[in-house]
Amino acid sequence: MRERCDPSAFVAEHLKTVPPSGIRRFFDLVSEMDDVISLGVGEPDFDTPWHIRESCIHSIEHGETAYTSNYGLLELREEISKLYSQKYSVDYNPESESLVTTGVSEGLDIAIRAIVNPGDEVIVVQPSYVSYVPSVIFAGGVPVPVSTKMSNNFRITAEELEDAITDKTKAVIINYPNNPTGAVMDKDSLESIADVIVEHDLMVISDEVYDCLTYDGTHTCFSSLEGMRDRTILLNGFSKSHAMTGFRMGYALAAPEIINSMMLIHQYTMLCAPITAQIGAIEALRNGEGEMQKMVREYDRRRHLIVGGLNELGLECFEPKGAFYAFPSITSTGLTSGDFAEGLLNEQKVATVPGDVFGKAGVGFLRCSYAASREDIHTALDRIGQFVDGLKV
Repeated sequence: MRERCDPSAFVAEHLKTVPPSGIRRFFDLVSEMDDVISLGVGEPDFDTPWHIRESCIHSIEHGETAYTSNYGLLELREEISKLYSQKYSVDYNPESESLVTTGVSEGLDIAIRAIVNPGDEVIVVQPSYVSYVPSVIFAGGVPVPVSTKMSNNFRITAEELEDAITDKTKAVIINYPNNPTGAVMDKDSLESIADVIVEHDLMVISDEVYDCLTYDGTHTCFSSLEGMRDRTILLNGFSKSHAMTGFRMGYALAAPEIINSMMLIHQYTMLCAPITAQIGAIEALRNGEGEMQKMVREYDRRRHLIVGGLNELGLECFEPKGAFYAFPSITSTGLTSGDFAEGLLNEQKVATVPGDVFGKAGVGFLRCSYAASREDIHTALDRIGQFVDGLKV
């Protein structure tokens, strides 16, 4: 009889250091419970606007079901390039400087793999989305977390960035408006970051998927800054702005050399993004501004509701200026982020995400998504209040 093998012995060593997503863990727990109010997963509670869905249905009915170019439909890339030219005054050649990806997550993964050699260091500004650090590890790079602080509204400073740079640093990953904090960076602050980038000859991966969800002031596109266009891999998509999470529609904008390298990976692993979703994205860009602005106005109302409510409960929460997350401190309760989130879910059936899954800078915090109805937010705040009061007994 042949000896049985141990499958775990074949798992790559670097994967053993990467934990499962803390966000998905709570998502899975919620799916098994009744009467849960979810402030956990960052997914709009709005349906994708009907005219976008209708364009997809129409395309399927007319047999548009084939592969597209590896780069994506040229018609879509032209619309994306037009958007950035009109909105941010930064021009990209749709044929050679844009790539349609299967969600921003794929764009992030192949952007890192396209520029990182084994041993290269990549600075990750934290708190950060849960995919950033693992993606660097998967590419053989070394993630270097740099923590931001609530006292500075979770904004990275040029000095903090400078202190983290070594002779092995290759790139910096930034995300503003930020997930999980809702922080934004003004143009002057980003200019200071750009000076450091140029001085040390680095690349920037700028995840701007929440750019449309900027409530106070206007969003600054990082690649629009002087000298940053060819030093930036700009990532964006349609999940948050147009409530198209399940469509998995993202894109990358960068210099031709970078886009070609990303396309090689995309070509051999993903081939192309689904044509139906690409057609929906074209419709979103051409005719989706009105619905998007309605959603943004509603998120803004929810933002004030949840932040005010959390502060009234004694959970200090700075006012987020973008995205759709509140990031309250729970240190006053004496619980860890994980214990608070698990206790709140089990006792009051409110799902949130522990801040520490977003890095050490998130220890003592909780991510609460306000991509939920105002009625659900009111109920969630009542339940959170009951949970906090119960801790005092």
